[in-house]
Amino acid sequence: MAVLVNSDTRVICQGITGGSGALHSRLCLEYGTQLVAGVTPGKGGQVFEGMVPVYNTVQEAVEQTGANATMIFVPPPFAADAIMEAADAGIAVIVAITEGIPANDMVRAYDFVKSRGCTLIGPNCPGIITPGQCKMGIMPGHIHTPGRIGVVSRSGTLTYEAVGQLSAVGLGQSTCIGIGGDPVIGTNHTAAMKLFNDDPDTDAVIMIGEIGGTAEEDACEWIAQNMTKPVVGFIAGATAPPGRRMGHAGAIISGGKGTAEAKFLAMESAGVHVVRSPAEMGLRMKEIMGK
Repeated sequence: MAVLVNSDTRVICQGITGGSGALHSRLCLEYGTQLVAGVTPGKGGQVFEGMVPVYNTVQEAVEQTGANATMIFVPPPFAADAIMEAADAGIAVIVAITEGIPANDMVRAYDFVKSRGCTLIGPNCPGIITPGQCKMGIMPGHIHTPGRIGVVSRSGTLTYEAVGQLSAVGLGQSTCIGIGGDPVIGTNHTAAMKLFNDDPDTDAVIMIGEIGGTAEEDACEWIAQNMTKPVVGFIAGATAPPGRRMGHAGAIISGGKGTAEAKFLAMESAGVHVVRSPAEMGLRMKEIMGK
C-alpha cells in the first residue's frame, strides 16, 4: 500500500513535448514510473522516447491506455484548463507542477476538480512520490528510499531536505507529497494528514509548513482530535517580515494571521513534535521511532 500512487498507477504527462515536460517525463521513466502516454494538442501521433505515445487530448489518452493519473507541465495561461480537462476525462490523481497559474483560474479549476471527485496535488509543487514505485513530478528520485514515514510539505526544497535526512538516518518513506505554495491548492495539509493516518503502511509523518494563511493551524486542529500517529513539524519563514512575500505566492503574513510563531504554537498544542530548525527533522523522527 501507499498514499495515492503506487507501482500500478498509470501516468500520463500533459505537456510532454515541452522542455520541462520532456525532461521530467524522461526522469520519471528512468525511475520506473508507468508513464503510458503524453498529451499535447496538435502533437498527436508522435512517440516520446520511442515508447510513449502522444495524444491530442486527455480523453483519448485515457481511452487508449487506461491512464488514471497525470502530471501537468503546461504553461501558466493554459494550465488551469489542462487540470479541468484531466478531471473531465476521469483522471483520479492530478499533479499540477506549473508555477504562476493565476489565482482566479485556480479557483475555477479547484471547484471543477472537486465536483468530479478527483484528487489534485498542487499547483506550484514538486509532485508526489512513493519511493521505489512511482514518481510524478520533479523530485530527485535518488534520495528517496522505501519505508514507513510520510512527508507532506508546502516547500519543494524542504521536502527534499526532510527526505534526505530520513534516508540518512535509515528511515525510508511511504509517500512524499509536495502540496505546493500557492494560495489556492488542491490538497492541503489536513487532507494529506488524513491520507497518512488511514494508511496502514505509514507509521509517522513529517509535516512542513510555511508562513501565510491558516492551513497549518487548521491541520493541527484535526491532528489534535484524530491523528493516531506521531508527527514531526517545522514551519519555514520565521524571520520573514510581515507584509513581505517570501518566495511562494501564499507565503505572506497579512492581517496578523499566518505568522510562524502562531503555527508553531498550534503544532505544540496539537501534540506535534516541533523542531525549530530544518536540520533537526530527521534526527527528531529517529528519536521518536526509537531507531
